[in-house]
Amino acid sequence: MHEYVSEAFTAEERAILLRYFTNTDRPVFALRNLPEIVKGALFARYSRTAKSLRRLFLDEFYRGEEFTETAEIGSTKASELYDRIFIEFGDDSVAQLGGAHLAVEQGSNILTKALEWGRLGGYLEQSTRYVPYDDKPGGRYRYFREPDIVSSPHGARYEETLDRIFALYAEALPRAIDGYGRRFPKQADDTDRVYKSTIRAKALDALRGMLPAATVSNTGIYASGQSFEGMLLRMRGSPLAEVRDVAAMMLAELNEVIPVFLQRVEQPSRGGAWSDYLRDTRESMQARAAELLRDDKPEDRPLVTLVDWDPDGEEKLVAAMLYAVSDLPDDQLRARVRSLSAEERARVVRTYVGERGNRRHKPGRALEAISYRFDVLADYGAFRDLQRHRMLTMEWQDLTPRHGYEMQPDLDDIGVGGSFREAMELSQGLWSAVEPDLPKQAQYAVCMAYRIRFVMQLNARAAMHLIELRSSPQGHPAYRAVAHEMHRQIAEVAGHRAVADAMRYVDFDAVDLERLEAERRAERKRLAQQRDA
Repeated sequence: MHEYVSEAFTAEERAILLRYFTNTDRPVFALRNLPEIVKGALFARYSRTAKSLRRLFLDEFYRGEEFTETAEIGSTKASELYDRIFIEFGDDSVAQLGGAHLAVEQGSNILTKALEWGRLGGYLEQSTRYVPYDDKPGGRYRYFREPDIVSSPHGARYEETLDRIFALYAEALPRAIDGYGRRFPKQADDTDRVYKSTIRAKALDALRGMLPAATVSNTGIYASGQSFEGMLLRMRGSPLAEVRDVAAMMLAELNEVIPVFLQRVEQPSRGGAWSDYLRDTRESMQARAAELLRDDKPEDRPLVTLVDWDPDGEEKLVAAMLYAVSDLPDDQLRARVRSLSAEERARVVRTYVGERGNRRHKPGRALEAISYRFDVLADYGAFRDLQRHRMLTMEWQDLTPRHGYEMQPDLDDIGVGGSFREAMELSQGLWSAVEPDLPKQAQYAVCMAYRIRFVMQLNARAAMHLIELRSSPQGHPAYRAVAHEMHRQIAEVAGHRAVADAMRYVDFDAVDLERLEAERRAERKRLAQQRDA
């Protein structure tokens, strides 16, 4: 079992917590006996605070009153029904009807990607742009002490190097805040709250690349029994001890709240065989790739490369847009669309997209008729944000320093460039020492500024959602650059200008203080609530 910091609670606090959480002393626990609205609000607040979920509940949600335990009504009868259908008849869809809220705390950024691999789940992860990592709970910086590395001859160097990287980050953070404060003076119309929050977010964004992948985070998950089953099967077959250990803790806690949905996980002929299959095929493919590609070296590539698209995509798109409002078969519609002029096709697209009032006005499923495949080489921080999108296919390679790193150009101007570069050099040196012996575990040593290669394959509808969201002014510059380049290549490389034009809320404006407008809007809402109170 890997090490973690036990949180201290009083006897009275423990008694309260045990009514609503499955344990008070472990980093993985489930929520129970709470209304859905409370669970949702807890997880929403969770991503913006350094507090643990249980401490957050005590400090900000619990007011001495008992929550209604409506979820317990009829639970025995429901459990018997689920058990009969799910186990006796094997109807997997039944496992979609029940779910659980689960918190996984003090998990590395390697673990969070394993948790969030599945499409069918809701995930909220602690944000590095709102939460600084300069404190030392339990007397230690917040990074995961990977057991295979710690128990190896590299153990002392691992902890010494990561301690130094975190110390560099902690020392650079106040200097970055001061530097950005001098560079971007407070505007007369902004409150102190707006200004300080914006400058702090700017500094945290700029320095997050210094944090190694071993940096621990808190993750809130809501998923169905079926989704949790798939998640656990994958995790149990992982080569990483952390992922396997957390899977075991997750299963124990989920058995407290939705045990009937997870009975197959521990059955050797079911869950055991499935996990073995996933592990064995992964290891076989790694061996086959090493044999086949041993003499090949990666060629240089830009940030984003559109590698696959349909040259006839816009014709197929227009036919799909006409399909639901006609009585013609699909192949006949495609033939008819081919006879239309470019302007006639563009007019259909404009009509289908309509007058979008904002980016949340999303056109229909006809945009799913065509797809794009992008190869991306971005820093790990940007990957972490983009990986959370669900309606696409994403695969990624191991994290390594071989592809170089990204550093914001103004870090030298504000006096922290040297600290940033030192962290990168330390990270690369540690990875180089560990990788020959423990190649998978060496990823924990790599700082988030280093680039990772990943592929995104998605339809035009999902592309619209991702590109418009991730190009918004409050977004991190690293993933805004990816979104901008995806949009350009859809228009210019694929030649799908009608699709690109439909993405009306792609924001190309240069932004100095990414969070400023968002903080201003939040402040206006706070002031309005105070007036109405």
